[in-house]
Amino acid sequence: MSILNISAYRFVSLDDLPALRERMLAQCDALTLKGTILLAPEGINLFLAGPREAIDGFMDWLRSDSRFADMQAKESFSDDAPFKRMRVRLKKEIITLRHPTIRPEGGRAPAVDAATLKRWLDQGHDDDGRAVVLLDTRNTYETDVGMFPQAIDYRIASFTELPAVLAADRERYTDKTVVSYCTGGIRCEKAVLHMQDIGMDHVFQLEGGILKYFEEVGGAHWQGDCFVFDERGAVDKTLSPALVAPPEAPRDTTA
Repeated sequence: MSILNISAYRFVSLDDLPALRERMLAQCDALTLKGTILLAPEGINLFLAGPREAIDGFMDWLRSDSRFADMQAKESFSDDAPFKRMRVRLKKEIITLRHPTIRPEGGRAPAVDAATLKRWLDQGHDDDGRAVVLLDTRNTYETDVGMFPQAIDYRIASFTELPAVLAADRERYTDKTVVSYCTGGIRCEKAVLHMQDIGMDHVFQLEGGILKYFEEVGGAHWQGDCFVFDERGAVDKTLSPALVAPPEAPRDTTA
């Protein structure tokens, strides 16, 4: 498989969005990359596909801007680019929650890495002996493709529904360690910041989301595939395109 697919995000204040959009689009076009980049006042969220040298060239160019210097990407491979064209879009939020008081660039949410979460799941509790509750922050059409089977799945149709369902179910999480997860990390990071805002303790995001979990520890404790927001539809636990395509679902880029 010769096409490298990457996803990455960073919460950082951006105030030059139109000019930044034009520079990014020109750079991607020069490297013949395909995909989508979302830009908003709160940061950047990107999904790109192309040969390794072109992807590395773009990331080197991007990291020359100090605002993106430490961006890390999740990687997977395919035979063909799973995007038809290159788009750079301006949005109000790179991941829509409609809670403007949450500003992730002010400080990252607490996180656990893949190896730590696997160990907690293996042993049945965290390192302090608390029960671990997994919270899936994705939409129904994604969780139908695959998930941690013991996770809480609120069957939401949009990420914006999460605050209301959490508020109605607060007692479930009392005295437990909560690990929220999503495809690439962006939703679970905002979710944890919201949970902190409403007074929930011992809440963490899964660093890098499901894609990083697959990359670092394989599919331990996972059931099914992982929905992705491109023409592959889903990837399996080896990060290869899934053999069975998932049902048709809205194509948004909110990993």
